Amino acid sequence: MTMPRLRTVVLVAGAAVLAKRAMRRRINAAPLWPMPALDEPTSGRGRLATVTRKVLVTERTEPAECVVRLRLEGTGLPAWQPGAHVDLVLPSGLVRQYSLCGDPADTDTYTVATRLIEDGRGGSREVHEQLHEGTEIEIRGPRNRFPLVDSPAYVFVAGGIGITPVLPMLHAAEVTGADWRLLYCGRSRATLPYLDEIEKLGGSRVTVVAEDESGLPELGFLAEVPEETAVYCCGPDGLMDAVTAAMPAGRTPHLERFSPAATAGGGAFEVELRRSGRTVTVAADQSVLAAVRTELPGVAYSCEQGFCGTCQQRVLEGEIDHRDELLTDAERGDSMLICVSRCAGERLVLDL
Repeated sequence: MTMPRLRTVVLVAGAAVLAKRAMRRRINAAPLWPMPALDEPTSGRGRLATVTRKVLVTERTEPAECVVRLRLEGTGLPAWQPGAHVDLVLPSGLVRQYSLCGDPADTDTYTVATRLIEDGRGGSREVHEQLHEGTEIEIRGPRNRFPLVDSPAYVFVAGGIGITPVLPMLHAAEVTGADWRLLYCGRSRATLPYLDEIEKLGGSRVTVVAEDESGLPELGFLAEVPEETAVYCCGPDGLMDAVTAAMPAGRTPHLERFSPAATAGGGAFEVELRRSGRTVTVAADQSVLAAVRTELPGVAYSCEQGFCGTCQQRVLEGEIDHRDELLTDAERGDSMLICVSRCAGERLVLDL
């Protein structure tokens, strides 16, 4: 055997050994081990590939009772438009979504604000207790499922911390010269962030309703809103439901929801995990994610609200009852977020 040919054989053999070792390491590291890790995984795709960026908390203020405002600085931050939100990857690994409420023209800074939810699932408390000036965290996004449409006039209804996506909209409407008015409501004036800034910006166009002063807001005026006026609402579910009910027949407002979707209802069904050869029963009061994790505890998830996309899985068979706020129409054809969505029939087959 000639020296060049021998060298080629050695190089090929060495490459094969290295490839085999790399594959073994990959399989051992796979979250669903002992199932094989695919070269091009078809499950959990999409949002997991979202670019993660590091930002630094450079300012922390409290614009209202139990509300923390964070100024996040980073390099190469993507541009955003009013209504956009980012995912904050908290120190514990939890992922939570917060609307951007700063100035879109500030390309080096994002601003978010969150209210402490005493009986929540831990995200807001972690923000309040662990994120201080000098803390470095990761973010994903921004994404915008609440965009400000072009309109000659707007009516905005915000409840408490629901003002965060609306605030940049007010400034944008002001710049374009659109006619706008805001109904801003909450438990008390002390709980309403950015109130001074908003009243200075809007003057008589801003109506503030504090429950401890005047009770619940009156929404009857929405029935008379002209067709060319765009109506936006963000706040507690009860407020958004009331705004929707008050709209003229055949019209719906633009809504921003960050509360958990209903994961129960519709009865029990079976889910086959095709690659693992297992089948689980999803109870009527149980999420698909919870049922799947009894067999495959390594399945990735985070928000459990249908927002972050971490638990997105490919559906091979069955009719999906989508209950998320994230997937596109194209993605809904063959995938689902198993933390909130369910089966519209009796059986689903997942690529797991």
